Amino acid sequence: MLLIALAPIGYSAWLSLTNYDGFTPGQFVGLANYRQLLTDQSLHAALWHTVVFTVIAVPLQMTLPLVLAELLARTRDRWLSSFVRSVLFIPVIASLILVGTIWQFLLSAQGGLFNDTLAALGVGPINFLGRPTLALVCVALVTVWKNIGYFLVIYYAAVLDVPQHLYEAAMVDGAGPVRRFFSITLPGVRNVTFLVLVLSTIWSFQVFDLVYAMTGGGPGGATTTIVMAIYELAFAGGYRMGYASAIAMLLLVIVVGCSALQRLAFGREDK
Repeated sequence: MLLIALAPIGYSAWLSLTNYDGFTPGQFVGLANYRQLLTDQSLHAALWHTVVFTVIAVPLQMTLPLVLAELLARTRDRWLSSFVRSVLFIPVIASLILVGTIWQFLLSAQGGLFNDTLAALGVGPINFLGRPTLALVCVALVTVWKNIGYFLVIYYAAVLDVPQHLYEAAMVDGAGPVRRFFSITLPGVRNVTFLVLVLSTIWSFQVFDLVYAMTGGGPGGATTTIVMAIYELAFAGGYRMGYASAIAMLLLVIVVGCSALQRLAFGREDK
């Protein structure tokens, strides 16, 4: 299993040292591809878009499911709790391309449901996916909407696992719902919060399908993420497999580095 996991990484690392184009045998070019990373402005823009996307998506994917999990865990209506969790989990099992296509239609400036609703209210159309900053925000919010059900299930199980007697003791002491949430629930689900943080960060840096389906990287490259850049360089006419592999190795370093820093931060808090 370890070999299966490491073999693609090793092969990508080797390709990153060549000028392989997918058709002819690649020649060894050393660190030339990595030197190009330092001066490639389009790559820097894609990396920045990915960081902005991550900054928007990760906090929302950590907080919204946790708050919902707390509310559903405290409700006495078990049927309602199960129904809400089931409904929110539907987007999780849906195809990313399907979800992206549906939301592209909903947010369309021409005939989209949102703009038709705004028109009925007397508000002019908003080009959600045609404005650079707004398009990236929309893709990030759709990502949150799709993943919220998955993280809700994880948080819900963690909240139920917190000893009930702690809440009962806090209620006897006069602590309200907000105080109980911050004093009992948050510390109780700390390990799960770390898991959600790592998964959400990794998935955000790897985002591709929704961007491809909703905007195709536009307008004007404003939503091109680092994985989108890899795809365009390697397959969408670029066929620069070597350089795309170098970017993939950069992405690997970024993701592993972020995970290590997050683990370090949580480890210091444990002390």
